Amino acid sequence: MKNVLIVTALLLLGASQVFPQKKENQKPVAPFSSAIMAKGTLYLSGQLPLVPETDSMITNDVRKATEQCMKNMGAVLKKHGLLYEDLVMVNIYMTNMDDYAVINEVYASFFKNNKYPARVAVQVVRLPFDVPVEISAVAVMPIKPRPTS
Repeated sequence: MKNVLIVTALLLLGASQVFPQKKENQKPVAPFSSAIMAKGTLYLSGQLPLVPETDSMITNDVRKATEQCMKNMGAVLKKHGLLYEDLVMVNIYMTNMDDYAVINEVYASFFKNNKYPARVAVQVVRLPFDVPVEISAVAVMPIKPRPTS
């Protein structure tokens, strides 16, 4: 049974690609990949409000922090040929539920035509580096090629 589980795990991993964190996204803050593509689905790790140009975290302004999380997510999506419209599930973690309206306002500005993915938004006690928000997501490759402009 143990051998079957190992073989199954290896087969599943063989169908996946692991994308380590790169300078254009976020510096590694823990042992994880910024995104993993498996069978046309991109699983994005939580995006923190790290400003890549300065390697600094936005900790005192939830509006700017949310915008930076979404920009970082956009960079990961773009790297894999995806857009915000390809997101199918988003998880938002915030340290203060009073920030919900501001986070929603900024978040909504990244989606065109009011087409939003499914979503969860929860308050947590604390996030890494004492940031006010972290956003993770799942995106799916489009079935049909996009028209070129």
